[in-house]
Amino acid sequence: MTTLSIGSTAALSLRADVLVIGATKGEDGAVVAAGGESLVAAFDGRLTDTLTAVGATGAEGELHRIPTFGAAKAPLVLVVGLGEAPADGFTADALRRAGGNVARALTGVKKAGVALPLTGAEAVGAFGEGVLLGAYSFEVYREKSREGRKDAVKDVVLLGVKARDKGAKAAIERAAITAASVNQARDLVNTPPNDLNPKDFAAIAVDTGKNAGFKVEVLDDKMLAKQGFGGILGVGQGSAAKPRLVRLGYTHPKAKRTIALVGKGITYDSGGISLKPAGSNETMKMDMGGAAAVLGAVTAVARLGLAVNVTGWLALAENMPSGTATRPGDVLRMYGGRTVEVLNTDAEGRLVLADAITRACEEEPQMLIDVATLTGAMMVALGNDTYGIMSNDDDFRGAVHDAATRVGEPAWPMPLPTELRKSMDSPIADIKNMGSRMGGGLVAGLFLQEFVPDGVSWAHLDIAGPAYNEGEVTGYKAKGGTGVAVRSLLQVAQDVADNRI
Repeated sequence: MTTLSIGSTAALSLRADVLVIGATKGEDGAVVAAGGESLVAAFDGRLTDTLTAVGATGAEGELHRIPTFGAAKAPLVLVVGLGEAPADGFTADALRRAGGNVARALTGVKKAGVALPLTGAEAVGAFGEGVLLGAYSFEVYREKSREGRKDAVKDVVLLGVKARDKGAKAAIERAAITAASVNQARDLVNTPPNDLNPKDFAAIAVDTGKNAGFKVEVLDDKMLAKQGFGGILGVGQGSAAKPRLVRLGYTHPKAKRTIALVGKGITYDSGGISLKPAGSNETMKMDMGGAAAVLGAVTAVARLGLAVNVTGWLALAENMPSGTATRPGDVLRMYGGRTVEVLNTDAEGRLVLADAITRACEEEPQMLIDVATLTGAMMVALGNDTYGIMSNDDDFRGAVHDAATRVGEPAWPMPLPTELRKSMDSPIADIKNMGSRMGGGLVAGLFLQEFVPDGVSWAHLDIAGPAYNEGEVTGYKAKGGTGVAVRSLLQVAQDVADNRI
């Protein structure tokens, strides 16, 4: 496990395995960034020449290792490219990405000192968060293949930061709490479905609540049936692993408002009777990414002690085909009494969310955000790195988008065209779970909106694209589960606590 600390020792005197400095893009090549001045002096002008000789340009993400030859206590310098040097300082996410790149480059290192331009608590926190997110790896299931693999960097010491800077210390603590919550969400997404069914997930939530200081209530399949949760039960009835609805509750004595967070938790999605085609099943352990994000966000809120009341709702089920599974053409009676004609059992996420949203709104929150790996259509619209935001309140949608932008999670506001609602009209029930194929992600949002009562500011986050990374690892983005939306939800909660929303 990687730890962050503030060091008062001068860079040249620090006993470490590696010293980290930055480089920016200059007219004639890489330029050593602020924080590395003592190294430049110790190399007597040769550092810039060496960077030129190894082809360094200072481009973002570029990494070069240079021996110190006794110029410092540390035997090696790691130069990380920061890109163009902005006049008003590096953005928080640029520093976050630098932290991720540094962490991955330091794999196997015990101790590293960092001498980068980390001016102010925000910069310290962003870089530290990037380090802790970039150091993540999922090794639980490695046995023989674990041999020869190096551990993440153990200790990272931030130099040039005042040791008594309370703001910097608080930023490091927040970064550690945030990264731990994101990494827990990543672990949950990466855990194979034979080891994470609804019951397992609920048990993890109970343990997490005990450790973090929030209440957890679990409704099993018998209680769900007694209370009429037809959506969650309908999705889960084809599996031997029975569904659960988990309520997370955090309260603060000074809180004036409540926000509800609802997460889709399909621990494995085969599509049910509407079976997914070959090649579309292998990553479906990630279909509980929304619930993982909600658990992570509530955990971080509790550990930070934010002055806001938060309820979290994990709608957990496994969607499997069997003789007991819901069939296309069945009608489900949802929690609250509304009926839904199921035309496609692979459009199951909206069914479990609808039940959970209805239940969450009974407690009269002022705001509600649901998070779900909901539609392939959103991936077609926005790609693999950006999630969509839909809402019944333009101001709230803007506030959620702003929060996501500030924490470096790419998101984009999406509309809810009223003309698409008619495509979900059913000849025999209140609504169908499918509508127009064109704009399918928006249709899903319109379906969910049906279950949100007037007076509640609601936003729907479709994280189908960025929840699971099968592509290149860059910055602090992990392979596999990314933990996306944890930081967005946490920032929204912080903004509510600070009366920014």
